Amino acid sequence: MQNAVILINAEKGQIKAVAERLAEVEGISEVYSTCGRYDLVAIARTTDFESLAELVTGRLMQVEGIRETETLNAMQVHSRHDLETMFSVGL
Repeated sequence: MQNAVILINAEKGQIKAVAERLAEVEGISEVYSTCGRYDLVAIARTTDFESLAELVTGRLMQVEGIRETETLNAMQVHSRHDLETMFSVGL
């Protein structure tokens, strides 16, 4: 499994439309609108690196209204939530 965080800036006035288009793209599991340096954050989850590369360099480039992206490829997960889920059997 390959996971990535994709930081996105949209064209002016296009944030909501871009977010809705991104949410329909296969491989994008969540899209968050944000305040700050980036307009949107998309979470990508793919089966392998090649699929992630196709998602970022192929499918995302077809989404109208995206001005720029920065992709952060996840290396390891560090999550209290995952540990709590694993150890909370029957609670």
